[in-house]
Amino acid sequence: MGCVPTPDGVTPASAAATAAAPRSAAPQAPGATPPGPKAVDKETTAGILFGVGAYGLWGLLPLYFFALMPAGAVEIVANRVVWSLVFCALLITATRAWPALAAAFRDRKLFGSLALAAALIAANWLTYTYGVTTGQAVEAALGYFINPLVSVLLGVFVLKERLRPLQWAAVGTGFVAVGVLTYSYGKLPWIALTLAVTFGLYGFVKKRVGPRVDAVTSLSVETMVLAPFAAATMAVLAMNGTATLTTQGTGHFWLLVASGVITAVPLLFFGAAARRLPMTTIGLLQYMAPLLQFVVALLVFREAMPLERWIGFGVVWLALLLLTLDMLRAARKNSAARRAAAVTRGP
Repeated sequence: MGCVPTPDGVTPASAAATAAAPRSAAPQAPGATPPGPKAVDKETTAGILFGVGAYGLWGLLPLYFFALMPAGAVEIVANRVVWSLVFCALLITATRAWPALAAAFRDRKLFGSLALAAALIAANWLTYTYGVTTGQAVEAALGYFINPLVSVLLGVFVLKERLRPLQWAAVGTGFVAVGVLTYSYGKLPWIALTLAVTFGLYGFVKKRVGPRVDAVTSLSVETMVLAPFAAATMAVLAMNGTATLTTQGTGHFWLLVASGVITAVPLLFFGAAARRLPMTTIGLLQYMAPLLQFVVALLVFREAMPLERWIGFGVVWLALLLLTLDMLRAARKNSAARRAAAVTRGP
């Protein structure tokens, strides 16, 4: 099961069942495709590759925003929305998925949820792009490190879930980390907290509608909701003479246009990974993006990282370690329970 450890205990009954299985299986015809494990391994490998591709691209996104300068955060996000819509329209046309998009617009409850998701992701994109383009990429990376803790709190306050001891310890450690980092920055790390909260809420909304809409349709609806505002913003910037889309050369123009592909491709990769991997593996892979962002901020952008900030990040990483241990232990127990249930049911 991906990165989830195999349960330690194996009952005599399960061991006997495992040993008996190969002997009772029917002989395989020559040239037949081997069943089971190889196909599963292939799917898992593909899922991990898609996951690494998604989180790797998200982790390297600061380099792209840096290449877009002197464009500001507002112009970058406006272009990102408009060109994402163009890319999605081409993709929907190629896959003949217009009926699914029309169905999403007809479903008022679904459309309302996706409109809320659009507002949340717009706030997230603006905050993140502002952080990167103003020399605060370290704090932006911090937001995505904190995000899993926000997701846990949403489970408590919205879904009324009961936390396990390690989850409580992780949340408490996270609050300590915010206090340490507030002292380090001399102010509340609002960029990190805004990113963590908006993306946590966005993920919560998307999780609720996930079974009813695919990734491309969802992104298309969200960009359609935002597109009028984005187009108006681009027009205002052009009239004020502050737009860079057509004033910084051909290379800059095509880099901004490419924001549609750069936005959509990681989402499609993520969707492909989520279909193939258990949530435990996805949960572990998600740390890849903020880690890459953090490394880029330090090594490429040369942002300052004083000792007290290292201590704050260290406390955050301790909280994430506690969450990861809890996640692995819960997955291990679930796996053991499924094995026991399978043995109880018998062949």
